[in-house]
Amino acid sequence: MRSTPRLVLALAVFVTAGASVSLAESPVRSAILDDPLDFSSEPVLPEIEAPTKADIEASLSRGVRYLIDNQNPNGSWGSPTRTKGLNIYAPVPGAHHAFRAATTSLCLSALLETAGQEPEILAAIEKAETWLLEHLRNLRRATGEAIYNVWGHGYAIQALVRMHPRHADDQAMQAEIEELIRLQFEMLERYESVDGGWGYYDFRYQANQPTSSSISFVNGAILVALAEARDLGIEPPERMVTRAVDATTRQQKPDFSYLYGEYLQYQPMRGINRPGGSLGRTQCCNCALRMWGSDTITDNVVKNWLYRLYVRNGWLDIGRKRPIPHESWMQVAGYFYFFGHYYAGLCLEQLPEDERASYQPLLATLMLDRQEKDGSWWDYPLYDYHQPYGTAFAVMTLHRCLPVTAAE
Repeated sequence: MRSTPRLVLALAVFVTAGASVSLAESPVRSAILDDPLDFSSEPVLPEIEAPTKADIEASLSRGVRYLIDNQNPNGSWGSPTRTKGLNIYAPVPGAHHAFRAATTSLCLSALLETAGQEPEILAAIEKAETWLLEHLRNLRRATGEAIYNVWGHGYAIQALVRMHPRHADDQAMQAEIEELIRLQFEMLERYESVDGGWGYYDFRYQANQPTSSSISFVNGAILVALAEARDLGIEPPERMVTRAVDATTRQQKPDFSYLYGEYLQYQPMRGINRPGGSLGRTQCCNCALRMWGSDTITDNVVKNWLYRLYVRNGWLDIGRKRPIPHESWMQVAGYFYFFGHYYAGLCLEQLPEDERASYQPLLATLMLDRQEKDGSWWDYPLYDYHQPYGTAFAVMTLHRCLPVTAAE
């Protein structure tokens, strides 16, 4: 489908959660949609047949194999090919620089977290590191409207944090990694919203500093990355963090679901802002706020939302693989699926070690059931980035579901 720039822009506005068009809402009664959670106690978990460690390891092996086989010759992952009739607004070339940087960072993180010492895997890691070090300095926003680069900066920080200990015997490399992490801080300061936090579109004024609304799950993802850098000993700018935490907290509802974006603050019961619509964002935002010291995100909050992610998974799953963002029930977009489960895995790590085992099978079952025949995972057709990023998210999720035996 050929589209004029105006039509493409109109489609982009439509597919965001801020679209004024009335999208599909579930006919199920509100009492069932928004059943209250009791955060003063742990949930009663469903009885399921837990995947074995061997099952999880086999799935991880297939996922890693997919990543290695689908790495680009230059060391990156993803490309602007495999287009369809309706594509995400992505002005060239900057939008695709951002997509590729974010996708490559995720895939590299997945390999660094899970892969062994086989020569083929090490070669893939080295190629990816070389690509990232070469291209990351040039990442900028595509246009005044499209600020996808914030995803690249955030996920690059996570990849660089995981690269750092790998080069413990190379002080020059570690210094370069640390300098690149600080550069990502500078870029995130440059592109943060005037309201604090970050968005990925600016349809307001396209000013030098974005006037975009703060988007909850963008804030959450970047705050997680900033916390990981802090834990490595590289402190992000305090003012930037405080503003992002405040912006995310303003979007938090009493049940620890989150608005899609701050621009929807006067529509808290819109489908996308209700628990079913927030299911792919809540894990990320809760994880981020807890990492930055929130004492409201208790163990029971984490446990109850891990429970809800499993028993209410249909709200996310029914949107998976749909080609139009936000066309599903509760205005869920497909690309929330593996994103949400990855941050659920990070939430799992926030629980005491002896309390994780009951929740690991829930996440593991979901991931194993959705692996494709070729070893990949994907949730939304996004040019040629969706299988690499989906696989990276799923691999890192499953890695956190491996049961720990007594011998270990």
